[in-house]
Amino acid sequence: MSRRLWRATLAGIVSFGAAGLGAAACGSREVATAGATRLDPLAWTQCEQVSTSSGFECATMQVPLDYAKPDGEQIGIALIRLKAAEPGRRLGSLVFNFGGPGGSGVSTLLNAASAFSVLGRRYDLVSFDPRGVDRSSGVRCLDDRRMDQFLAEEPSLNVDTERALDVEFANACYKNSGKILPYVGTINAARDMDALRAALGDSHLNYFGFSYGTHLGAAYATLYPKNVGRMVLDSALDPSVSMLEMSKTQALGFQLAYEDYLTDCAKTTQSCPLGPDKAAANGAVLSLLDDLESRPVKVGDREVTATLARTGITQALYSRLTWPLLTDALVDARKGDPSGLLALADQYGGRQPNGTYSTLQSSLPAILCADTTDRPTVAQAGALARQLLKPTPIFAATAASAGMCSLWRTPGEDTNQHVDATGSNPIVVVGVTHDPATPYQWAPRLANQLRTAVLLTLNGEGHGAYGQSPCIDTAVNAYLNDGKVPANGLTC
Repeated sequence: MSRRLWRATLAGIVSFGAAGLGAAACGSREVATAGATRLDPLAWTQCEQVSTSSGFECATMQVPLDYAKPDGEQIGIALIRLKAAEPGRRLGSLVFNFGGPGGSGVSTLLNAASAFSVLGRRYDLVSFDPRGVDRSSGVRCLDDRRMDQFLAEEPSLNVDTERALDVEFANACYKNSGKILPYVGTINAARDMDALRAALGDSHLNYFGFSYGTHLGAAYATLYPKNVGRMVLDSALDPSVSMLEMSKTQALGFQLAYEDYLTDCAKTTQSCPLGPDKAAANGAVLSLLDDLESRPVKVGDREVTATLARTGITQALYSRLTWPLLTDALVDARKGDPSGLLALADQYGGRQPNGTYSTLQSSLPAILCADTTDRPTVAQAGALARQLLKPTPIFAATAASAGMCSLWRTPGEDTNQHVDATGSNPIVVVGVTHDPATPYQWAPRLANQLRTAVLLTLNGEGHGAYGQSPCIDTAVNAYLNDGKVPANGLTC
C-alpha cells in the first residue's frame, strides 16, 4: 500500500478517546509483569485469509478478564506480527496502536504495514486488537440493520430523540456484552500491553501510538516507566479533558479543518465546483445539508440523511489527501447522488461492503465510558451542541453524543486521566497544528504531564503527522531505529 493510501485508510481508525477496573491507580507504579501469573508461549500461525508470502503471522494471548483475579477467567487478545526484514540487525518488536478507541490493530497493520517499511527492517512490526475490540472479545451492541438506522439518526439536536437513541444503544451494549464492559478501559489495555511485551521476549516496550493510542501509551508509561523503550505518541490526546470539553474542542477543530478545506478549494486554478469563493462553497454545503434534513435521498435500500452526510464530511476532513474525494462527493450529492458521502460515512462507522459492522462504533463508547466517572447528561450535551450551532453548524450536533455515558449501565473510573512517566526513557510526543480530531493544544499538554517527553510539531493539516512530512519522519525514524532523541520543540 502506498503512503497516500495508508494515510486515507488510517484516517478512518485514528479518531480519539480517553480506564479499566483494577487495584492500582494509573498514578502508581506496577512493577511485576501484568500477565505473569499465566504467561503461555505465543503460538504464531499464518493469519486467516492471508497468503503465506505476505509474511504476516497471527496469535492469541490469554490475559485475565479482571486483573484483580489473575487466575480467574481469561480472555484472548488477538495479535499480528510481521517479522523484521533484516533479522541480523533486529532491534526487537515495535508495537502499534492506531487509535479509536476501538480500532482494530490487526486489520490496520495488515493493510498499512508497508507504510512503516523503514521501521520494519529492524523491528518485528506487531499490533493487536485491544480488549473489547473486534477479535478480542469485541463489544457488540445493535445488530447490523439497526446500526444502519441508528447511525442515520444519531447524534440528534432533539434532546428527547437523542436520549431515546442513547438508552437503546446503552441497553443493547449491556445485554450483548455486559460481561466485558467493566474491564475494557485503558488501564487494563495497558496491562495487556505489558503482558504482550513479556510474551514477545522484550525487556522494554517499543511503541508507536496514534491518537487514542497516545493515551494508551501514556498510561503504560505511567504504570511501567522502567519498561518503556522507545515510544512515539503521534496526534496526542490530553487524558485530563472532560467529556464536554473534548466534544467542544473537537467540533471547533473540525470546523477549522472544514474552513481550511474550503479555502483550498477556492484556490484551485478553476473555480471551486462548489462555488466561486469560500463563502459560496460553504453556502452550497449548508444548503445541501438542509435539503437532506427535510428530504433524505435513497441509495439502494438505504436513506442518506443529513446526519450521515455530516459524518461523511467529517471522515474526509481527517486527512488532506481525502479532500478531493469530499469535493467529488459533495458535487455528486448536489446533483442528487449522495453515494460518495455515504461511502465516507460507512468508512467512519466501520461498515463493511457486505453490510456488517466492525465493533468500532460499539467499542468506542464502551472504552470512553469505562475511562471516566464524568457523566454529563443528555440535556447538558444537547445544550452544548446548540451553543455550537453558530460557530460550527455542521459539527455542532456531534457534541450531543457526549451524554451517552450518563446512561451507561457500568461505572467508569478516573485513574487513567493522571499520567506521569517519571523514570522512563525519553518519549516523543507529536502534534499537528491543524489536527481536527486531537487538536494541537493537547500535544504540549500531554508532553508536560508525562515529564519525560520531547515535543515535535508539524505545521500542517490532518490527523497524524507520520507520513505527512519528511522532517517528522526523519526525526521519528532516527529515534526508533538509532535512539537519537529529537530536539525538544522541533517544528517541521
